[in-house]
Amino acid sequence: MFSDLALSIFNNSIETYHLKDDVYQNFLNPYSQEKIEHLLYRKNWIDTVQWHYEDIIRNPHIDPIAALILKRKIDASNQDRTDLVEYIDSYFLEKYQSVGVKPSATINTESPAWAIDRLSILALKIYHMSEEANRVDASIEHKKKCQTKLNVLLEQKKDLSQAIDQLLTDIESGDTYMKVYKQMKMYNDEELNPILRGKK
Repeated sequence: MFSDLALSIFNNSIETYHLKDDVYQNFLNPYSQEKIEHLLYRKNWIDTVQWHYEDIIRNPHIDPIAALILKRKIDASNQDRTDLVEYIDSYFLEKYQSVGVKPSATINTESPAWAIDRLSILALKIYHMSEEANRVDASIEHKKKCQTKLNVLLEQKKDLSQAIDQLLTDIESGDTYMKVYKQMKMYNDEELNPILRGKK
């Protein structure tokens, strides 16, 4: 199943990142560029780094200049994340381009790649909630609360994985069809953001 492949790659990315646990560490993609695994690994690495950016920027004692620099990094990371989702959807569009779509076919509320994006974030939530549920310096009450949350996340992983695999099966059979809308984000575009346009 595709969700199993994706989760194994996401977990590999998360575990590799945490060997150094440093947002400034070098990135090395172990998969060749022609493979979907390359995009999935890159996608989760972006999510993992941004997860830790978001932790850092919430430090109440962070230097304002450092916070502004980090905010710019988060903005750039969000754009990279969106671009990767669109690349992954392009992979599925190409893969299923010859499928005969049935007259009764329906469209899903989100594309496969945006569902996979949610799975990547969910893998991160599970990793960090598991850490909290097993933290040696935490109270028993804290661990119990985190274990309860972890159980919910694990159930969500099961449901989301099944939904992704079912969606791909339905697309492959022609029962569902893909339509991808580019995000068309405006705030990073110098022609569309009036603040940036005014500085040109």
